[in-house]
Amino acid sequence: MTNRSIKVDYISRLEGEAALDVNLVNGTIESLKLNVFEPPRFFQNFLVGRKYRELPDITARICGICPVSYQMTSINAIEHAFDVEVSEQTRLLRKLFALSQFIQSHVLHVFMLAAPDFLGYESVISMAEDFPDEVKLALDLKRLGNDITALIGGREVHPVTPRVGGFSDLPSQEALKQAAERLEAAMEGGMAAAKLVGGLSVPDMAWDFTSVALSDKKEYAVNGGRLVSDNGLDIDPADYREFLHEAHVSPSHALHSSLSGNSFLVGPLARVNLNYDRLSGKAKEAAALTGVSFPSKNPFHSVAARVAELVHSIEESLEIIDALGKPVPEKNGYIVRPGCGAAITEAPRGILSHSYCFNELGVVEEADIVAPTSRNVKNMEEGLRRFIPEHLDLSDEELTLKCEMYIRNYDPCFSCSVHFLKLRINR
Repeated sequence: MTNRSIKVDYISRLEGEAALDVNLVNGTIESLKLNVFEPPRFFQNFLVGRKYRELPDITARICGICPVSYQMTSINAIEHAFDVEVSEQTRLLRKLFALSQFIQSHVLHVFMLAAPDFLGYESVISMAEDFPDEVKLALDLKRLGNDITALIGGREVHPVTPRVGGFSDLPSQEALKQAAERLEAAMEGGMAAAKLVGGLSVPDMAWDFTSVALSDKKEYAVNGGRLVSDNGLDIDPADYREFLHEAHVSPSHALHSSLSGNSFLVGPLARVNLNYDRLSGKAKEAAALTGVSFPSKNPFHSVAARVAELVHSIEESLEIIDALGKPVPEKNGYIVRPGCGAAITEAPRGILSHSYCFNELGVVEEADIVAPTSRNVKNMEEGLRRFIPEHLDLSDEELTLKCEMYIRNYDPCFSCSVHFLKLRINR
């Protein structure tokens, strides 16, 4: 075996900037570094000194793809600090709000980021020449998700209506009925997406990673539930900082997360692995169409988990709209008080954590935000250490493409995951 160096200077078709450097000596990985060189974003520092009402709007700017998740997690953490109980109407609207983001994000990844990899195209633009109907379907489904986000949140990117205790404005019953009609029509498209995934040639890979996700006995967990794993973790999400730890690993700006010192997986595959029995009936049919049996230890099966969640999101959204009926304005009072609060929600890419401490005026004194990709970076690296040795027969160019494909499979959002590193100097 000759010495080889695999270098990906810039990984395309993902959010943010990252590179991969791998050195092989006699067929063995001597070094492997997933370098997330996206500049630090400083959001945690921006929040200190701000009033609690500002947090949902500021944190939504962390991500243009998942602003709903950042707003919902921020609001949940604030409500935990102030001991706020919300109405069933607010809970249902927030779930519908979150599912609308699942629809648009999952469609974006499955059709425009993953499918070109599995089908051998450079991009979705070149793929569209041979799969015009599938690409049109993707655009229609994504538009549906975005429109429902705007219906509830006031606009599709960085929504404006969510607030502590509820919403500043509510969708009309007629608008919700129109959304339901579009959702019913979209179910066929969701099943078509499952059939497409079932026809993809997915790498055969399996390793014993730990899945971590929210779980609820009554429903498919998104905005609440317990934080669990398939290795025995079962905690209140507010206690996440006691169990999930982060560390800086040079040269990456994205911190590495660990549970009991080990990496773990978050995101659609982890959620479906842990909550398959809570999926809707149609979602289970979609999972069967992909040909994947859950739970699965093949990280490439995340694309199958995504289409199962896509169909689930469509079906549960219909159920929520039916249960909502005509939304009515509510008085959502609460008392601002000093203290700390933390929360976790499921963003499309996995668990998103927020923790704040406030003074008596509701001003932030401490903030901690951990994006899903930060949870997955260590798991990505460990998976690559297993994936690369199985493909050493490939040329450097082919192996480079395989590595990019592996990383994109996680649907990473590196710009969300980067942190500002605290500097301490002892003289």
